[in-house]
Amino acid sequence: AGLARAYANRGLGVRPFKPQNMSNNAAVTADGGEIGRAQALQARAARCALTTDLNPVLLKPQTEIGAQLVVHGRVRGNADARAYQRMKGELLPEVLTSYRRLRESSDLVLVEGAGSAAEVNLRAGDIANMGFAEAAQMPVVLIGDIDRGGVIASLVGTWALLPEAERRLVAGYTVNKFRGDVRLFDGGLQVIRERTGMRCFGVVPFYAEAHKLPAEDALALEHRGAEGASRPIKVAVPVLSRIANFDDLDPLAAEPDVEVVFVPRGQALPGDADLVVLPGSKATLADLAVLRAQAWDQDMLAHRRRGGWIVGLCGGYQMLGRSLADPHGTEGAAGSADGLGLLELDTELAGDKTLVQARGSCRLSGESVAGYEMHIGRSSGPALDRPWLELDGRSDGAVSADGRVLGCYLHGLFAADGFRHAFLSRLRARAVSGVAYEREVETALDGLAAHLEAHLDLDALLEAATDAV
Repeated sequence: AGLARAYANRGLGVRPFKPQNMSNNAAVTADGGEIGRAQALQARAARCALTTDLNPVLLKPQTEIGAQLVVHGRVRGNADARAYQRMKGELLPEVLTSYRRLRESSDLVLVEGAGSAAEVNLRAGDIANMGFAEAAQMPVVLIGDIDRGGVIASLVGTWALLPEAERRLVAGYTVNKFRGDVRLFDGGLQVIRERTGMRCFGVVPFYAEAHKLPAEDALALEHRGAEGASRPIKVAVPVLSRIANFDDLDPLAAEPDVEVVFVPRGQALPGDADLVVLPGSKATLADLAVLRAQAWDQDMLAHRRRGGWIVGLCGGYQMLGRSLADPHGTEGAAGSADGLGLLELDTELAGDKTLVQARGSCRLSGESVAGYEMHIGRSSGPALDRPWLELDGRSDGAVSADGRVLGCYLHGLFAADGFRHAFLSRLRARAVSGVAYEREVETALDGLAAHLEAHLDLDALLEAATDAV
């Protein structure tokens, strides 16, 4: 994203590209497809349109060993890890088709790998890293994350494991997320040069403001503690096993008077929370079972009895209802379960997947909202007679009779500043914070681009790409 914004600021037509992504954080394109959330952020950074070509293969984990397979924005089926390893090579022509379309319509394509360039045990049929690079005959820059430790061994070890044909594609490397005096790493750079001969394009100091950008996937939650800074409004979010699109909560966390607490398994939901948010899920029935196994359902019912507020988003909205059924095994094993019973709502996971960008307003406050819907299933029941939102001339969501339990299918609604303030003001009296969330994301992208301009040789990187054309 930082490179995309930096080169876009130079006047280049930039396109981000990730051949294969694995994440339950996804976004909807204008033509009704879905891609990884990270590629949506990168497209925003590049100031280019959101298309399914930016991420032609998306794997959305549903179990520990299986995932939903999305190709060119459309669900193609489910596959376990072994089956996908056998079939991934067949997807290379489709990946290359997307890449060529992007290349023809831009000055620069920035390709992001997945995992490691040296996953030699998974090299057969690879479409995400060196397999794609070799098929497209493009230069490769290795990125070493020094914040994780072992960066010298990582870079030298990667070089050692690459066969000669792949080494010829490597234009050099960069070291990312360095903390402290960069001169202390001079010896490390020398070791890497002596062992590999690779060129260094720069050492990037840790950029703290990057936390203001949406996270790529649920791995980011491992680095968020269960307790944040104490603030007047506390929001509790149970971390479901297949949590999806939790960046819906980022705008709330950006508010100076809001503390968002992501609660890991094994811990109770905080009793002093003002609001509990059930986020989206890629395996709604399975995560409903997790909710009960953790006794979070009891925590939520106690929270409700105390007069607390509850919001469900997408899969979380479905869990708030009376019943949830997956008769065809769309998200895993077929089955059904009682919901939490907080909304008079019944949901069946069937039919085509809804993938649509939407905008409208809140029926309670009149404030504008915008975002996207991405869900399987249709909901019915008396609760729909009290909708939360009006989207493109139709109703969405539901509100309990006392107005304290709300749910909807719209992702991204909290990014609307007016709506967010009106909603939080119902929880507690507050002054307008002045937080302009979308502007803050833009500021973070521009800051990251300037940071990379200062610490990477972007001219040399661009030259490496140009030489390969």
